[in-house]
Amino acid sequence: MRSLRDVKIGETAKVVKLSGEGAVRRRIMDMGITKGTELYVRKVAPLGDPVEITVRGYELSVRKADAENIEVE
Repeated sequence: MRSLRDVKIGETAKVVKLSGEGAVRRRIMDMGITKGTELYVRKVAPLGDPVEITVRGYELSVRKADAENIEVE
């Protein structure tokens, strides 16, 4: 499996699984990123952190560490 961190700019990916435990996983889910959700990668900052995505019709910036906990296909 690949993580959200591996998705290139302009690609769309579907969430397969959320890794992480406790508060980290809960924070990701509270942002609207759940299993089956479509994510579109809009931008990546020059140093790779954060990643800007479009999810459920709104823009969201996700830290690199959190993006690695989101497995996509």
